[in-house]
Amino acid sequence: MSWSVSRSWQAPDLISTACNVGNELLVSCGLELILLDEETNQRWKRSLPFRVHSAAHDAGKIGALCGHGFHLLRVSDGTQIGEGRSTTGGFSDILARPGGGWVLSCRKGQLHVFNQEGRGLKRLDVGGVRRLIGWFDREHLMWQDEDGKLRCARLANDDSQRLLEDRVWSWVSRMSGGKILLQSADGMLWEGTPHPYGWDSLETIDTRSLEPLSAHRAGDGWWVLSIEGGIHCMTENVAIESTNAELGDFLIGLAADTMATVKRDGLVRLWQSPELSQLRRVEMQKMVAEAKVASDWEERRRIFKRACDAEDEGRISLAIDLYESLGRTSDVNRLLARQRGD
Repeated sequence: MSWSVSRSWQAPDLISTACNVGNELLVSCGLELILLDEETNQRWKRSLPFRVHSAAHDAGKIGALCGHGFHLLRVSDGTQIGEGRSTTGGFSDILARPGGGWVLSCRKGQLHVFNQEGRGLKRLDVGGVRRLIGWFDREHLMWQDEDGKLRCARLANDDSQRLLEDRVWSWVSRMSGGKILLQSADGMLWEGTPHPYGWDSLETIDTRSLEPLSAHRAGDGWWVLSIEGGIHCMTENVAIESTNAELGDFLIGLAADTMATVKRDGLVRLWQSPELSQLRRVEMQKMVAEAKVASDWEERRRIFKRACDAEDEGRISLAIDLYESLGRTSDVNRLLARQRGD
């Protein structure tokens, strides 16, 4: 199995960050945000007052951090939604919330929770965040604190947080499919499946003492971008077809069979694996099937948004009724357990 470059693109300025927007790629170069389609054609370009240093995508919206502010843009055309929000010292990281909404970390040691439209809901003092890792569900958020330890917050009426363990990790990836990649203090790489109170599994997968910069979990396993600019697969018998050892500063997953390497000097490469194309087709077939099932999707979307807003505002009984009307049994059981104090 092998990966090779399918397309490349050169940005007009230095790139400060990049993220996936579905199967497409968003890059920030200079003071501009550019959305590239799967063929690296420019869909749109928008200017912002400051350079974007972090971005995330969810449900037709892009959340962007620039200067001291947080801005929302529409994926369709890049137009801004609302006036944006700011905080003293600025925000440091952003993560989309399951079911809609956003969580941001700031440089003052707080987590800021926003709804889908960018309206602030709450703040939680957590004492410093190195990296947001991912969500276990809509309520439970995992992050790495400034000391390198893993923590979990329960964002409900009675916000709380806890330390998962005392172990210090030098680097942690974003969560993907319930799994994360970690580097211990001795340089070894581990793969783990965490839960809000510990681990379901945790095992060593590499002993080469790589210095990870970012990671992506593709159809054939984890890929790691090292600080030297090389990309390495954690699965045996998988290779990258390239004579260039310095491939990028960012590694962005776009699909099971597609990923992008991005260099700060503006060079973007799209990598594909022909052997994994079947996984891509399965993903697309699943998306089409889901679209057909949702015959009245707009109405379901409105009801779901009302349920999420009701949950955020503490109107749990209303949220339960709305989730139940959508057939979301897991959300109903989760809120019933919260009411019982489980």
